[in-house]
Amino acid sequence: MIEHIKSVIAGHDPASVTRQRKYAVLLPLVRVDDELHILFEIRSNIVSQPGETSFPGGALEERETYREAALRETEEELVLDRNEISILGEMDYIVKEDHVIKCFVGWLPDTDVSKLAPNEEVADVFTIPLQYFLTNEPLYHNVQYEIERTGDDPVKLDSDKQKYKWKTIDQQIPFYSLSDYYLWGYTAHLTHRFSELIKNKTNQINFEDDRNDK
Repeated sequence: MIEHIKSVIAGHDPASVTRQRKYAVLLPLVRVDDELHILFEIRSNIVSQPGETSFPGGALEERETYREAALRETEEELVLDRNEISILGEMDYIVKEDHVIKCFVGWLPDTDVSKLAPNEEVADVFTIPLQYFLTNEPLYHNVQYEIERTGDDPVKLDSDKQKYKWKTIDQQIPFYSLSDYYLWGYTAHLTHRFSELIKNKTNQINFEDDRNDK
């Protein structure tokens, strides 16, 4: 039996135990007045979480890679040709019990934001200079969630017998203080992480340059 188990596990491709939905987004960089900006969308009333700020993106379709999904969703939502989008790479991603969100950084060198005509899923678009996020940190607020179980939940019934105490879940949610828009949650998380990556690499380059000059 051990040899059988070994052969099964050795040839198994590890995957998430939970059934996670897969999503992909694009963090779009555009040029506005010769300055790099990050482009954001305002979700329309026909999609979930209307009025919130987001990046172009959505769920993966069958046999689609994360990268392909990010490109397709950006094409559809911003009504762009795929050739106008240059993927610079993939950054860190978000993992939750029921979903994974992967983020790609895209460069839209020829896109005039003022002439964009997004589809019906997008109420509006706006941009913020990248420099703003390199010099301003978000505020993180602690939010607590309590787990509630239904009366016929077998886990609840068993835990009641053993007087099991379910803990609350603490979550740190970032908020950026923008004058005209709200930027928080997953989109703020990804924006902040992107700015951290750029700052850390820039500082490393500057440090190495200073060291080489000595």
